[in-house]
Amino acid sequence: MSNKSLVTLIAGVVLALVAWSSFYIVAQTERAVLLQFGRIVEADVQPGLHMKIPYVNQVRKFDARLLTLDTVNSRFLTLEKKALMVDAYAKWRVLDAERYYTATSGMKQIADERLSRRLEASLRDQFGKRTLHESVSGERDALMADVTASLNRAAQRELGIEVVDVRVKAIDLPKEVNRSVFDRMSSEREREAREHRAKGKELAEGIRADADRQQRVILAEAYRQAEELRGEGDAQAAAIYSKAYGQDQEFYSFYRSLNAYRESFADKRDVLVLDPSSDFFRYLEKSKP
Repeated sequence: MSNKSLVTLIAGVVLALVAWSSFYIVAQTERAVLLQFGRIVEADVQPGLHMKIPYVNQVRKFDARLLTLDTVNSRFLTLEKKALMVDAYAKWRVLDAERYYTATSGMKQIADERLSRRLEASLRDQFGKRTLHESVSGERDALMADVTASLNRAAQRELGIEVVDVRVKAIDLPKEVNRSVFDRMSSEREREAREHRAKGKELAEGIRADADRQQRVILAEAYRQAEELRGEGDAQAAAIYSKAYGQDQEFYSFYRSLNAYRESFADKRDVLVLDPSSDFFRYLEKSKP
């Protein structure tokens, strides 16, 4: 191969390399900035095929998809100074490519570290404003919304990223307080059970007392009605006796004496000591031949 051919080949290879390095592609899942000697000259390069000046321009690409930041299990204090162990994560993506590159040099590790510190501070602030009950159940959704909003404002301002969502994966009590909390909850449940039993007993006694009162009222009313009926019967009997006595006094007297004889001699073992001249024997004396 002649020197001319070799030079031509080398020139062709160089031109091919220059041509190849003059183009770059930004994928749909990426964001990019174009640098010139380390200074940003194009802040938000859109997806597609682009040109650059070889060895003068540099391209820095970042993942534009939704990314996840997992935090370590951290300790936070509630409004009552109760400790909680919280495991959370955040979903974020690059929003401002220029600010993101300036703040992190385009390195996700740096972005995660700075965002993690911000997330921890926001969680500490929000848990510190709420009670244990509110943090665990009562206002958990509101707490997450407040953390997301607070973290998103700081992340956009400082890192050029958008925090889409923050979620708590788990909330636990520290191991050293688990037993004391369990004992306290058991005591509270026992106290509630005693209160319920006492209320039930009180209610039962009230029902029993009311039933006894109603029973006494019913029995008293029945006794009153019975006495009234007995009185009416006695009055009617007395009226009948009086009427009969008025019609035939002698027969009425005889009839009453017969009843007296029947009742007196009903038990043959009884012994009566009477004066023979007593009116009790008046009709018996008359019956002698």
